[in-house]
Amino acid sequence: NALVESRRPFDDFEYSRRMFLEKTAKGIGSAGVLGSLWPIASESGDISKAYPEELLSIEAYTKGKVKTGDWINADNIDLVQDLVDPALYVEVKQQGRKFFIQKTTTDIEKMYPYEYLQATIRNQGQGMFDADGNVTTKDGKNWIGGHPFPDPKTGLEVIANMTLSWGRHDQSLYAIKCQSLSAAGNIEYDYDFAWAEQNAVGLVNDPNTPYMTGHDGIGRFQTTWFSSPNDVKGTAFMSIWPIDQRKFPDLLGYLPAFKRVRRFPTNQRFEPVVAGMNFYISDAWAAGDPYLTWGNYKLVGRQPFLGSSQQGWNGDNPNWAPELHGGPEGKTFWTIGKELIPEVLIVEAEPTGYARAPYSKKRIYSDPRNTVFPTFSTFDRRGDLFKVGEPGFGQYKTDKNVFMDGKHPAWSWTWYHSHNMQDTTMTRFIQSEQLASGLKSQYNTGDMFDQYMTEAALRRLGT
Repeated sequence: NALVESRRPFDDFEYSRRMFLEKTAKGIGSAGVLGSLWPIASESGDISKAYPEELLSIEAYTKGKVKTGDWINADNIDLVQDLVDPALYVEVKQQGRKFFIQKTTTDIEKMYPYEYLQATIRNQGQGMFDADGNVTTKDGKNWIGGHPFPDPKTGLEVIANMTLSWGRHDQSLYAIKCQSLSAAGNIEYDYDFAWAEQNAVGLVNDPNTPYMTGHDGIGRFQTTWFSSPNDVKGTAFMSIWPIDQRKFPDLLGYLPAFKRVRRFPTNQRFEPVVAGMNFYISDAWAAGDPYLTWGNYKLVGRQPFLGSSQQGWNGDNPNWAPELHGGPEGKTFWTIGKELIPEVLIVEAEPTGYARAPYSKKRIYSDPRNTVFPTFSTFDRRGDLFKVGEPGFGQYKTDKNVFMDGKHPAWSWTWYHSHNMQDTTMTRFIQSEQLASGLKSQYNTGDMFDQYMTEAALRRLGT
């Protein structure tokens, strides 16, 4: 670092820009400017020494034109246009959206569930791709927990981190409230549903084994079921993911009208889950498909970026819901904050395993501090911008409230926009504290598999 420091020009910003361009041109390279991000973060618990001040402070970056706490709206979005994706610029400039600026997060422990972070540190250096492109340990075993590539250098390493453990918990249950809006800004569909995940490999909470007993060859179970409104109440789906990322998950569903569990085609991953949603199975976590059913992964850019990948929890609000604003009726967008992310890795991929996919490619902006995505975009078959998925993530702790995951503050996704930029429809989600049915968000309770991840559970959830 001393050698880098001695060669660094006076203008840190220009130095950082050139380094980002050089790394992108080569298509590889660790995140970080003054040093490699992950070794610095894992050893010190802080990212500050990996970046100059100009990438850690919005005030330094904009030379005082924008400060922490400021609101960004149509009048001043041009001051940070180089820090946002094209869709967000249009939303703010033309559709009445606004957001406020948060301080950049530097504490690595605020960016992960505690056990997942410890597994990532403990297992660093063990992850590799086998001859088929699946992640294993260096001795050929199934993955053992945490990010296999905490210092991702390629697009494939980025997407592997994102895909193998969506929620970074062994078990997650999200109580989700969802509303779909028309182009006119009116709420047309209002859903309550639950989304449950059970990892079968890479477990980080079991001190005895990283693998779920009795489910060899399975990477994950995931179940979704609806509790409101009445016309979809009881509708439930379960997806069973093989470890082999070349294979499609099995998809089972229970439809109350038929009163039985049915098997559904699993390669049709680009259709609304229920009426009105513009969100597809493929869109989940920006990594909703096995990553080897996509291809041509490319690292196409690096840059500082404004995103909500760290401080997105609205735990001081009733049921954790942000306020609304913007759009034709003043209720299209969640009112949230964004921080200056020192560096994002921009990855593009193509749906090589889907001959009839409506997408020609997706573009993922990944925050290398913890490999979550502050936004991702999909493009139609003509190459035009189609949909944008934008989430909030964060530790579930504020100055006033905290939601615990065992002995530590929880960390998870918090809110989500699925915005169709062509027809301007919006589907919004929040991970709420509790649904009207009484179901609550929770993690690692130990009994989720029997409750939610079997055919018997699907039938029970549907009644």
